[in-house]
Amino acid sequence: MIMGRLSVVAISVFVVVFLLLGSSGVYAFPAEDNYQEEFMRAKVLDVRQLADEEPATGIIIERTLIQVEILDGQFAGRVLDVDNASVGHPVYDLDFAPGDQVLVWAEVADGEISFAHVSDFARDKYLYGLVAVFLLLLVVVGGLKGVKTIVTLGITGVAIGMVLLPLLLKGYNPIGVTVLVSCIVITLTFIIIGGAGRKTAAAIIGTTGGVVVAGLLALLVGTVTRLTGFGGSEEAIGLLYIPQEINFDIRGLLFAGIIIGALGAVMDVGMCVASAMEEVKRANPLVTAKELLRSGMNVGRDIMGTMANTLILAYTGATIPLMLLFMAYEMPALKIINLDMIATEIIRAMAGSIGLVLAIPLTALVACLLMTSGTRPGFDRNLPR
Repeated sequence: MIMGRLSVVAISVFVVVFLLLGSSGVYAFPAEDNYQEEFMRAKVLDVRQLADEEPATGIIIERTLIQVEILDGQFAGRVLDVDNASVGHPVYDLDFAPGDQVLVWAEVADGEISFAHVSDFARDKYLYGLVAVFLLLLVVVGGLKGVKTIVTLGITGVAIGMVLLPLLLKGYNPIGVTVLVSCIVITLTFIIIGGAGRKTAAAIIGTTGGVVVAGLLALLVGTVTRLTGFGGSEEAIGLLYIPQEINFDIRGLLFAGIIIGALGAVMDVGMCVASAMEEVKRANPLVTAKELLRSGMNVGRDIMGTMANTLILAYTGATIPLMLLFMAYEMPALKIINLDMIATEIIRAMAGSIGLVLAIPLTALVACLLMTSGTRPGFDRNLPR
């Protein structure tokens, strides 16, 4: 047991170290004619204010000279003086102080920096630290289950980053690709977490059904309401101008996002219902199919309220600034609800919630059929977990 725990901790520490140290911090764009652009971490050594300028537009610009030391890559240790301009707007202005870790964008020609600019604060190490805390807590609290969770998170990340997004970028049908990737993620995650058995099979079928329903419902309602798929999203608009010149199905990408957004919550519901029903069957092998189904539905109903709130609150939380704008300008409710961006968010929340709700009876019914068909007293005492 002690050796098992030590192995778990060792694996987790390896994952954390990989996350923390796996990146050099230097990000280079492809070179052309001895020219390339790089992002490098740097430390602010000194900040000096220069004379203010007042251009023809009347906007006062405050200029500062920032001295930075490059921390990574071939230019590590190099000290640079770069200009920084402020226009008096919190969206665009960045206030740097000595000791700050920053991200420097540089033009490199013939192996030398020809121009540099401080583009933003360097936040990645703090984010890696937060991820490390999360992974360690998974191991400390969950033990072997925690390690399995880390593995499934890795699978999900690979599926999205190395399968889903590249296929979408090549112009494949977004709904078909997303459903396929979701089914693979659901299957692998549940098999790793719950093992191969009736509980896992029921959870897979119920969750897949709920996710597919969410996507189809979003597609149907989105078509009827004539959503554009842009929904006020600058990122979606930006896809029209990418250098690859791919003719994206923007509406399809919207529905694909709805499927991915609902996936996690529906997976929670499917596994919780199937696991609870297996425990009921294990505790009472003589339980009837009707009683087992009722137990699964009761558990699902308890989960339903909180998980539906989770989805709706998640989508609502992302639109708080927008809702405040509507209130500040006293926009009529009739106008608000018919806006493309608002209709998009409503359909996103409702389709995901409906898929979640329907996953409960579907999982319960499939679990009941699998756990009671062809059994005899005592047969299910050792159901595979």
